[in-house]
Amino acid sequence: MLLSVVVSAHRVQGYLRASLESVTGQQPEGGGPADLELIAVCASGDGPEPAIARECAARDPRVRVLVLDGPWDRGAARNTGAAAARGTYLLFLDGEDLLLPGAFAEISGRLAEGRPDVLRLGHDQVDWWGTARPGDALPAARHQLVRRAFWDAHRLRFPDGPYDDVVPVHRAAFLAADAGTLASLDRVCVRHRLRRTGASAGAPGRSHFAVIDAYERLAAETGSDPRVPGVRRAHLTAVLDDPGRIAPGDRAAFFRAAGLPGRYAAHRARAAVRAGRARARTAARAGRKSLRARVMRALYRADLHRPLDPRLAVYGAYWNRGVACNPAAVYAKARELVPHIRGVWVVSSRHRDRMPPGVPYVIEGSRAYWRTMATATYLVNNSSFPGGFTKRPGQVYLQTHHGTPLKTMGLDQLPYPALTNGVSFERVVAHTDQWDFSLSANPHSTEVWDRAYPSSYEQLPYGYPRNDILSTADPGRCDKIRAELGIAPGATVLLYAPTHRDYRKGFVPRLDLERLGRELGPGWVLLVRAHYFYGRSAGTAARGRVLDVTGHPVVEELFLASDALITDYSSLMFDYACLDRPVITYAPDWEAYRASRGTYVDLLSGRPGDTPGAVATTEDELREVLLSDAWRSPEADALRAAFRSRFCPYDDGHAAERVVRRIFPARPD
Repeated sequence: MLLSVVVSAHRVQGYLRASLESVTGQQPEGGGPADLELIAVCASGDGPEPAIARECAARDPRVRVLVLDGPWDRGAARNTGAAAARGTYLLFLDGEDLLLPGAFAEISGRLAEGRPDVLRLGHDQVDWWGTARPGDALPAARHQLVRRAFWDAHRLRFPDGPYDDVVPVHRAAFLAADAGTLASLDRVCVRHRLRRTGASAGAPGRSHFAVIDAYERLAAETGSDPRVPGVRRAHLTAVLDDPGRIAPGDRAAFFRAAGLPGRYAAHRARAAVRAGRARARTAARAGRKSLRARVMRALYRADLHRPLDPRLAVYGAYWNRGVACNPAAVYAKARELVPHIRGVWVVSSRHRDRMPPGVPYVIEGSRAYWRTMATATYLVNNSSFPGGFTKRPGQVYLQTHHGTPLKTMGLDQLPYPALTNGVSFERVVAHTDQWDFSLSANPHSTEVWDRAYPSSYEQLPYGYPRNDILSTADPGRCDKIRAELGIAPGATVLLYAPTHRDYRKGFVPRLDLERLGRELGPGWVLLVRAHYFYGRSAGTAARGRVLDVTGHPVVEELFLASDALITDYSSLMFDYACLDRPVITYAPDWEAYRASRGTYVDLLSGRPGDTPGAVATTEDELREVLLSDAWRSPEADALRAAFRSRFCPYDDGHAAERVVRRIFPARPD
């Protein structure tokens, strides 16, 4: 075996799957599986990384999963992987790293020309905005292959603690250079994905003083090799220049400890220039605000000095469209479990008619809105609050989201510039930084949120409160909803709920609804629900077997009234699966949608866990699926079971209760 790739996997749930697949997807010249093994080393416990790695191992026999006993330490994990390796060469990656396409073919081709002890690899890095730039020259295990026999002969190991790369990476390079067995491959083979949060290297603090100790160890282990001072100076200066590592208050101490005189004043001058530019930009933006907005903001700033109300929670949903979705379910459960917490909703003036009688609300942008935002202790939303409020210390913000992600979200949308025209990803990130909690419907969502919305919030793997009703409703309630919709007893009810298209304006279904209703015949009813972006009507007259239910306020009630869901790429499919009723995928423009929007799941693959049931791509295929009963066949049932297992593990009817008990304090005695 040519290559053993050791991947250390800890707190990288949003990145690990792609990292592992970048290795297993490698091919040599001529195709076929690459001559390699992948060893994923994970922390002990029930974190998501071992489960992700085991999924990969179940699909590929070249993958092994090792669990590190005791507290997590990256150096120990790498040593564990190296001890278990069987390949001629070792490559150490982290869970954020990618082995780029074609890398193995390039590496094996280079090694066929000769077998160096150390092969340095071309590398780059990409930030969370998707901007790639050349890699630096600092020591990192991902930047080089090491012959395993060489590694063992020289007893190379990673030490415990931070900056574990320094000693083994430099020692290997020095030893190979002295022996004339150091080689390079210029082709970029490894890409490191930088993270805004979650990576220890990006967290400022005195822990980065450990780089000084690492070079003291290197000098000791190499007998004060004359090459050490040069690499030390370069690395320590880079750490100093990184604002994410050494906090301003620690810079003078770092200078003294590192022995880098004469640079502190220059750093302070550069910081002053950056601060001055930031103040100038802020002043320019303020000058462009309208008079009313400036007045409101001035009053709001005054309200920020008021004490927080520990019994006030503010709710919002779907960009101020009223009481809906997960926030509505949390609101209802909070009234039951913590009635001392008063809830107030934010609604836009054009949607105030949607507010149920007796539910307190404020109009977005009003004086009451700004005072509420300034003084509420709890903030609950499935999208965002309007106007750019300032989150205060002591405020608790729960982001519930409003669907399991099928299409790309957050920073994952960056590769689709046509879609994101006008989107400010800086604002997306700034909004994410306000969250204290992010609600997750399933492990897939947890992975995506971690990467697409990078920040330091706590993930809540509780399921969706809006789906509690799907687990607790009895048949009598389903019959009542059907009767209210005017559906005759015994009818077979199909809910058609397609999503919106970013590349198309208005609701234009790729389906002749009236014709389908006629062809299905008596005893069938087709409920049509357009995406909320298109307003309160699908433009379909309520007649015959086709009913427009776009304006119905509670989509979960439509779920309960139906026997099956027909959808394309709507996240409703993940919620509907909780009912264990058939889901039919009707995707006539799958390739166009996937190319323009990007997707995380291949609905048309037919793979268990990806495809929720029967699939159709034309109207004729859809009609055949329905009339032949393929939509409720044993094959469709098996696909749905795997889909539910993947996407509905938390849905037990108690998600709202878990959220309320985690976020709000119990009523004082």
